[in-house]
Amino acid sequence: MKTNVDNIQIVYEDNHIIVINKRPGDIVQGDKTGDIPLSEIVKQYIKIKYNKPGNVFLGVVHRIDRPTSGLVIFAKTSKALTRLNRMLQAHQIKKTYWAIVKKRPPKTTDTLTHYLKKNARNNKTTVYELPIKDAKKAVLHYRLLASSDQYHLLEIDLETGRPHQIRAQLAKIGSPVKGDLKYGYQRSNPNGGISLHARQIDLKHPIKKEPLQIVAIPPENDIWKYFKTT
Repeated sequence: MKTNVDNIQIVYEDNHIIVINKRPGDIVQGDKTGDIPLSEIVKQYIKIKYNKPGNVFLGVVHRIDRPTSGLVIFAKTSKALTRLNRMLQAHQIKKTYWAIVKKRPPKTTDTLTHYLKKNARNNKTTVYELPIKDAKKAVLHYRLLASSDQYHLLEIDLETGRPHQIRAQLAKIGSPVKGDLKYGYQRSNPNGGISLHARQIDLKHPIKKEPLQIVAIPPENDIWKYFKTT
């Protein structure tokens, strides 16, 4: 399997973890498409950089959707992986996203609470206002950061981490993410991704116990550049 390690953007690395700023379109783990996942590219990077023989250990701590960009944490040791998994389950890893939408949400700041049910056949999440069987509660908090003539930049803090949560909940209030055809946006983005970016992660280092705040720059395109300069 050939991998191009030059394409990965490393935001943070030490002996225990490595954090990548994922590009839109990259997959974190292998799937039925057979495309080379980010996890394999990072393994190859570690193998080359540290001249490691044999198989390289790399634990996938969490994933973000293929069309989404931004921060993904990988564990370089089994000890770090175990602790990070425990931290995720205990909601001790805070994830902050940026999203660009065309329609301004009803409020400048708000908390959205819905119940989500994913259909594995079409890989799409349906949003309900009230609890139904097999649906999981989803909570996020958003605030409006900036606006242009046509678009609005939102900052989103996740309280729960459900499949397609941000995409589905924003679409439910009439503000689908730019480029997200699956959830009702009219046109795709030129790069095939969507304008949703895993911007910041706050956590305690799983081994050193020191606080870490890791930030990733959005993709280099005109609309993200506009909001970076406002």
